[in-house]
Amino acid sequence: MKAVILAGGFGTRLRPLSCTRPKLLFPIGNKPLLDWKLERLAKNGIKEVILAVNYMADAFIQRYGDSAYGMKLFYSKEEKPLRTGGPIKNAEEIIGREEIFLVLNGDILTNLDYSKLVKEHREKDATATIALHQVEDPSRYGVAELTEKNRIVQFVEKPTREKAPSNLINAGVYVLEPKIFDYIPSGQPVSIEREVFPKLADKGKLYGYPFEGLWTDIGKLEDYLKANKLLLDIEIKKSQLGKGVRLESGVKIKDPTVVGEKVVIGEKSEIGPHVVVGERVILGREVHAQNSVIFSGTVISDFTTVKGAVIGEDVTIGRKVKIGEGCMIGDHAVIRDNVTLTRDVTVCPSKEVAESVLTPKCLM
Repeated sequence: MKAVILAGGFGTRLRPLSCTRPKLLFPIGNKPLLDWKLERLAKNGIKEVILAVNYMADAFIQRYGDSAYGMKLFYSKEEKPLRTGGPIKNAEEIIGREEIFLVLNGDILTNLDYSKLVKEHREKDATATIALHQVEDPSRYGVAELTEKNRIVQFVEKPTREKAPSNLINAGVYVLEPKIFDYIPSGQPVSIEREVFPKLADKGKLYGYPFEGLWTDIGKLEDYLKANKLLLDIEIKKSQLGKGVRLESGVKIKDPTVVGEKVVIGEKSEIGPHVVVGERVILGREVHAQNSVIFSGTVISDFTTVKGAVIGEDVTIGRKVKIGEGCMIGDHAVIRDNVTLTRDVTVCPSKEVAESVLTPKCLM
């Protein structure tokens, strides 16, 4: 059985970090999001994966080549953005029309059992089966109304909260019959959620598969931090230290936290909870970090505090710096001593910041 991963998104809401890497290569618990997906697909018996790529396609090819986790990898390149349905049609030749296949939205982190979803689909007279997850506010998503037998009688994309037919939202994982290709025109952008699923619902050919467990997207900074937090809480639970980590005296690591290989943490620093530290990071004396992700190769000097932020690769942060919630620091940026960055400040790659910024803004 084959799976298609929609990996063509631009990640605009995660800039400046997505200026230098595609969203699917953002680390979750120190492993790229795409690795978590591929690993789970392999465990569920998938043999071939098609990556529908566009933005920074070469980054995927260079990292994974033609195989991963014992599965064959293929690449289907979009010449222009084709939204969510177009890439599926674009990959029709690679997918073939012989059997059902899985489709995964690229920016979703979940521990869904794909084999159970496939089994449920096979038992129904369905053209498509959508994995569904319950959320408090469904207005950001496609929302399904189900019959008792899990047939979807109504599918509404991003309704207002008051008009949502339920709290069960499209979890971004589908099982599709080859018949789906007949519903998607060639060579043009198509939204499978807005243009295809409602037609299937009208014909009684759209079914849902409600599931519980780990699920989140990583479309925005708060979602990305939430994905790391959920993974740490649900899958990892305890703190993990990589090989060659050096902790100086008085260091406190608060559960759950993940520290990559060859990291140095200075005296009396407190790291965690819910912190992910990449490889070869150097943290100085009395550094405090919580609910944050620090990418590989970054240096954070003495007496600096990082809270609710994401720090890119090979960033240099000086002494007595304060980085507040919602801040994103692009790769290779330099933050000088005694600088305070309050809430929602973003710093573009390679930018040097020498003065405090006390209002939300993007530093270019």
